[in-house]
Amino acid sequence: MRGDGVDENKKRAGGEPLLESEGRARLQPSSIDVARLAGVSQSAVSRAFTTGASVSKKTREKVIAAARELGYQPSILPRILVTHRSQLIAIVIGGMYNPYYAQIFELFTRQFQSLGYQVLVFFVDHNEYFDAAIPLIMRYRVDGIISALSILSKEAADECAHMRIPVVLFNGRQQNKWVSAVCCDNVEGGRQIANLLFQKGGSRFAYIAGKETLANTDRQAGFVGRLRELGVDEVEIIQGDFHYEGGYAAAKEMFASENRPDAVFCANDLTAIGVLECARFEFGLRIPEDIMIAGFDDASFSAWPSYGLTTIQQNAGEMVDAAIGLLKQRWQEGATTAGRLKLVPGILKDRKSTLR
Repeated sequence: MRGDGVDENKKRAGGEPLLESEGRARLQPSSIDVARLAGVSQSAVSRAFTTGASVSKKTREKVIAAARELGYQPSILPRILVTHRSQLIAIVIGGMYNPYYAQIFELFTRQFQSLGYQVLVFFVDHNEYFDAAIPLIMRYRVDGIISALSILSKEAADECAHMRIPVVLFNGRQQNKWVSAVCCDNVEGGRQIANLLFQKGGSRFAYIAGKETLANTDRQAGFVGRLRELGVDEVEIIQGDFHYEGGYAAAKEMFASENRPDAVFCANDLTAIGVLECARFEFGLRIPEDIMIAGFDDASFSAWPSYGLTTIQQNAGEMVDAAIGLLKQRWQEGATTAGRLKLVPGILKDRKSTLR
C-alpha cells in the first residue's frame, strides 16, 4: 500500500490502480480519491471546499470536477472537530396540527438556511416536556436549540446550560445563563379581547381554555382580570384542548345552558372555529348577533370569509427574528450574560365574528 491510499496490488483491467474507495464495496468516495483524480494534494481538496480558504481558481475547478465525477461530498465532521461548530440547529416542536405552528416552523427553517445552518427536527407531544429528547439532541453537537411550543423543565434547562448549548424557548419563560425565551404578550392579548367584547355589548362572558400551558394561563388571566376591572365578576371557564374538536365539545356543553354566554374568548383559533361551527350548526345561533366569538393566533384560516374570526395575531415574523437574535447574542457572548426574555406584543384583528 502506497502512502497516497492506492494499493499497488489492486489494478483495473487496463492496468490503472484502483482508487481507495474502489477497493471498499459500496463506500462513499473519500477526499483522497478526489485528490488522486484531480492530481492535487488532499489539503488542496480540503481548501477547495472551505469558504474563504486560500486556493487557486484552477485548483478549485479541478477539485470540483473530480468530486462531481466521483459523487463526493465533504463531511462536516472534520470542521466540527476544528471549529466546535456544526451549523446544525435543533427545533423541538409539537402541535403541528395547528397551522400557526406549521407557519412558525417554516419561518425558522427558511431563516436558518439563509444563514447557512441546517435544521434537525425533533417532534414531541403537544404540552409535553421535551426533556427526554435532550440526550438525543446532544448526540448531534447542535449549535443551538429552538423549542417551539414545547416545554423545557428546570432540570433539562440546567442540563443544557451544563453542556453550554444555547436554548431559546418559543412562548415559554424558563431562563438561566444559557436559556432565553421569546413570548407573545399573552396577558395583554387577553385584556384586549376583554375590552373589545365588553365594548361591543357582551354581558355574559366565557373562556374556552386550552391545555395547561403558559400561553393558556396568561391569556385566561388577562381576559378574566380585565373583565373584573370592568366590573364583571362572573366568567364561565370551560376546559378545551386547543383542538377544533375540543372547542366543538366545549361549545355543546356551554350552549346547552339556559343562561348561555353571548361573548366567548377561546384559547386559540382552532378552538374558536369549533365553537363557531357548533353554535351555527348545532344550535342555529347567529354570529355575532346572538354570540360573539374571538380566538388567538391569527392562523391562516381565521380571515377566511366563512369565519371572519376576531383574534389576536401573534407576530410570527417578529417572534422568529427575536428568537434567532437571542441565539446569535448567546453565540457572541457565551455565558457572560443572563438569559433574556423578549415579549412581543400581539395585534388585535377585529373581524365580523364580533362586528356588532
